[in-house]
Amino acid sequence: MRVRRWSELSRVERVSLYTRLSLHVALWGLCLAFVVGAVPMMDAPVAVAVVVAGAVVTALGSSTFNAVMEIYPRTRPFPWSRAAALVAGCAVYLLIVIVLVGQPARGGISALVVASLTTGLGGLPDRRVAAGLVVVSAVVGGIGGEDWFAVAAAVVVAVFVVGTVRASLWLYGIVAELDAARHTQAQLAVAEERLRFSRDVHDVLGRHLSTIAVQAELAATLAERGDERAAPQMMQVRQVAHDALTEARELARGYRPTSLPQELEGARSLLRSAGIAVRLETGAVPRGWHEAAGWVVREGVTNVLRHSSAQSVVISFADEVLRIENDGLTPAPAGDAPGLGNPGLTDAGLAGSAVTGSGVAGSGLSGLRGRLDPLGARLDAGRRDDRWIVTARLPASGPLSASAVPSAVPAPTPPVTGPPAATTPSTMTTPTAPTAPTAPTTPTSADRETP
Repeated sequence: MRVRRWSELSRVERVSLYTRLSLHVALWGLCLAFVVGAVPMMDAPVAVAVVVAGAVVTALGSSTFNAVMEIYPRTRPFPWSRAAALVAGCAVYLLIVIVLVGQPARGGISALVVASLTTGLGGLPDRRVAAGLVVVSAVVGGIGGEDWFAVAAAVVVAVFVVGTVRASLWLYGIVAELDAARHTQAQLAVAEERLRFSRDVHDVLGRHLSTIAVQAELAATLAERGDERAAPQMMQVRQVAHDALTEARELARGYRPTSLPQELEGARSLLRSAGIAVRLETGAVPRGWHEAAGWVVREGVTNVLRHSSAQSVVISFADEVLRIENDGLTPAPAGDAPGLGNPGLTDAGLAGSAVTGSGVAGSGLSGLRGRLDPLGARLDAGRRDDRWIVTARLPASGPLSASAVPSAVPAPTPPVTGPPAATTPSTMTTPTAPTAPTAPTTPTSADRETP
């Protein structure tokens, strides 16, 4: 396997390599110092045996430390085989020292055993293991010396090595967690972008498909009556389909910022084509709120087209409130018609599935509320008699987030206000003879079987 250069390693891999090398060098340096200090007090054959056995014990300590670092900060799967080999090697080494080495040289040898044990097992994140290592080190120090000074020295070495190993692994764990958090943040950013894209697809295609459904039903009604205006009506359906395809391509090419003037013009055109009178009184919406207001207009018009039997829609903006109301609701029973802004209706309504004739708000409104809340805007929906009203309060101070920054909005255009003639059905582009159909009903089985 090719050894990678330092520049090819990630930050976590660099910290891991640095931690391993520094602790290995510290362990071998301590053990070498302890053995070198004891060698002059031994005969040559005994010194060779002690040095070789000491190198084996030190290697076992290094191997055990590597296994512990691989599972840090966990303790499982515990490296039983390496830990057992280390403990057995230290026991045999101490036995050899007791038999072959005199008392003056045992102090350095016992310090080597303490350093190997504490380095190999001191990284386990368990206080009981650390306490046990200190106790065992005190026993080993007592074996290597004849006074309490040897015991105290062994305890000091054990505490120092365990503290150094645990601090180094703690720092390595912090870096690994930060790197994992960075990767998670990147994944969340990708998921958020996908969610943003799916919302745009829902807004754009949902509105156009709802319009196509309404216009197609109107064309079918005209065709059944033999009215020659059925063909032009189908041409309008074709044009809406082309518009939907164009906007879908724009979404696929990249982010398409929402333009409030375009959304208002599109809303007026779509509502008129569905036989719904529309009046626009938007006034001067603050530029910073153009994108968020465009979301509200788009979702409100989509719900009117899909889930109501409205004959007129009013879109207005005044006193920091964007208001969309339609007359597509049946009058609520007496005592069961809370007004707009009623908390019970607003919160419960926004958790519903669709804006229907019974006045239940849609999941689209619930999602829209989740997009507006971080910006400091508030979305409410409720009924008043036979009218369904959606309001969005847009503070004059502007959005709290940069999601709707002015730079994402085209240059402002004069406020769009509907001409007075648009308030009467006679100015609509749809035929005046047949009445506009209500919202499309659920297709029957026969409809689904038709090619």
